[in-house]
Amino acid sequence: MTLLLRNLQRAVPVRRAPLRRRLQLLRAALGVQRFDLAVVCVDDRTMRRVNAVYGRRDAATDVLSFPFHENLKAGELPQPDTPDDYNLGDIVLGVEHIFQRRRRDEDYLDILTVTATHGLCHLLGFTHSTEAEWQKMFQKEKQVLEELSRLTGTRLQPLSRGLF
Repeated sequence: MTLLLRNLQRAVPVRRAPLRRRLQLLRAALGVQRFDLAVVCVDDRTMRRVNAVYGRRDAATDVLSFPFHENLKAGELPQPDTPDDYNLGDIVLGVEHIFQRRRRDEDYLDILTVTATHGLCHLLGFTHSTEAEWQKMFQKEKQVLEELSRLTGTRLQPLSRGLF
């Protein structure tokens, strides 16, 4: 199904074609390529506004996820009833925030990929409010990123490593 990738900012460079390829690989690794997904890249100012309205924090952040199917258990794939239900939801990437906080030795595309993986796991019901939830999410991120690393020749590590 459709992957919508929009860059709504000009603060930092975003190479959409390579990011789109990574997102397609990510969807395949998670077995969700038949679902629609929107990924929107924004600057700090926009992310701060979105986070203030929906995340209830008046600060920029790296990723926010807005699931279409809100009551999924961690790792459960949606069971659509109608063609319109083949939608995972939306991921908002705070690309300026991500760019500014990456280490000098980190590849920007790799960090965007890892952050999108984290966001997509949230769309699939994973959370990290408790250590037990974090363990499940970390293992899923690790599994998916190992597959992506094998396919892309990179060494991707979960965003949530060391959270607890």
